[in-house]
Amino acid sequence: MAEKIRIIDCDISIVTRDAARSIVMEAVERKAGGYVCFSNVHTVVEAHNDDALRSATNQALVAAPDGKPLSVFARWRGAKNIEQVAGPDFFPYLIEKNPNLRHFFMGSTEVTLAKLECNLRARFPNIDIAGSYSPPFGPMVDETNDVIIEKIKVANPDVVWVGLGAPKQEIWMAQNAQLLAPCILLGVGAAFDFHAGTTKRAPQWVRQCGLEWFHRLLSEPRRLWKRYLVTNLKFIFYISRQIIFQKLGRQK
Repeated sequence: MAEKIRIIDCDISIVTRDAARSIVMEAVERKAGGYVCFSNVHTVVEAHNDDALRSATNQALVAAPDGKPLSVFARWRGAKNIEQVAGPDFFPYLIEKNPNLRHFFMGSTEVTLAKLECNLRARFPNIDIAGSYSPPFGPMVDETNDVIIEKIKVANPDVVWVGLGAPKQEIWMAQNAQLLAPCILLGVGAAFDFHAGTTKRAPQWVRQCGLEWFHRLLSEPRRLWKRYLVTNLKFIFYISRQIIFQKLGRQK
């Protein structure tokens, strides 16, 4: 288990990509179960007023800093061995580095899952895909969840990639991780769409500058304007307040 640093109300893991992979593989080998969150500005801000999301993030085996502002802030606060670990990047990285893993994909649409599987087989010819499932759109009802749990158990994967979007995927993983042990669940959001080719991802240089959010905003302004513009302002406010309170605490 990696050390963590508190960012607003969330305990973010102090990890690099390699360290996160080591933790996941150790859990797979020990058949320990658990789940991994990839946290960003949006999820950290939402968790401030969402008890279920906050609890899910803080109980995760790893809450990796998916958003660059989180890793930058953590380093500024003194965390040394931390870097941005984005879910869409970690997804193919784990597949490539650990070719013996058995995978299950849960989320998105049937069309996207079919394209995803086709692209992954072309890129990783020896990949072991145990199965996939596209749940109905909307809230997760008990009957649907029972079907999902049964499908995953029958498929017997090592890892389950969950692409339901935040906060749905984080809460779902927290609620079902024990039922699905020893599988490791990883919530990777839009990774399915990116690697299926149904959504274009920001260029590498944009991601390295920490501006992937801006690229996505320009791509889907009507859907994402509130998520990014309003949420980013809230993040700045909450972080500023955290810094002030911590400085005042040290002065007492």
